[in-house]
Order: sequence, then C-alpha cells, then structure tokens
Amino acid sequence: MTGTDKRVKSTNDIELKDRLVAINRTTKVTKGGRTFTFAAMVVVGNEDGIIGWGLGKAGEVTTAIAKGVEAAKKNLMKVPVYKGTIPHEQTARFAGAEVFLKPAFAGTGVKAGGAMRAVLESAGITDILAKSKGSSNPHNLVKATIEALIQLRDPVTVAQNRGVSLEKVFNG
Repeated sequence: MTGTDKRVKSTNDIELKDRLVAINRTTKVTKGGRTFTFAAMVVVGNEDGIIGWGLGKAGEVTTAIAKGVEAAKKNLMKVPVYKGTIPHEQTARFAGAEVFLKPAFAGTGVKAGGAMRAVLESAGITDILAKSKGSSNPHNLVKATIEALIQLRDPVTVAQNRGVSLEKVFNG
C-alpha cells in the first residue's frame, strides 16, 4: 500500500469515534455442539482527517468490536480534507472492490453506500459523491476507500511542490 508517510503515531491526544461496518458470525461444529465466533470490522476517525480500520475476532460480539477498535487505533492515517470535501477525483482498487470518489459542492452531503459512508464520515468528509464498482464485500470496500483517500494529494503540498500559488493550482 502507498501512503506509509501519512501514518499517525500518537493516539492518546486524539478523540476518536468508532463505527461498526460489518459483523460476521462463523460456526464451528464439534462433538460437544456448535461454537460461534464473531468478526467485527470497525472504522475509527476523529472527523478531521484522521482515519483507521481494524478487524477484531472473538467469541462475543462486544469483545470482537473492542478488539477491532484497538486494532484500528494502531492503523491510523492522515487524509486531506479540503472545505469538507476531497481536493480531486480519485479511484482505487482492493481485491474485487473498486471505488470512485468525486468532490462535491457544500450542501451535497455524503452520497455513498454503507461501508464507504462509514469511512468517509469518520474522516470528516461532509460533501462527496462516491460510487463502488465490482465487489460489495464491506471488508474490501473499506480497504479500497481508505486506499483512495490515502492517494489524495493536499492542495497546499501540490502548490509548494510546483512553486505556484494555491489559487493557480485550482484555477490553472
């Protein structure tokens, strides 16, 4: 994956909110009966550009969610949010899931499906148009959406790299 320089180190001073994306129940049949285990996919974010995801597995749902939150806190990334939306269009793939993100004007809202919506709202994006193509598997959709957000380039950084003003980046 790209974007290893966008990792966030400290989680103590960041107020993170967690969202449950998916729960999967598996059954193991043994001589003594059935054993159920749960896997919980969780997305955490501070709604200001920091986001992470985690997968927790346990014998109970609440324990699986708690493990997922802890795993997500170890996997935080910084994504550019510019005026409540993203700076430019972006596509990304993970396994069979492909996502397309497009910036939107203020007041549009988050036009995205379930797993993508959780990721985008946790990142603090309030106006965006998003489309998922291919697989609808929530695990792969979350990973593809985060990959797309990591690949985004901040307009201030682009302006500095090109040696031009911020207005010239947007207006050409």
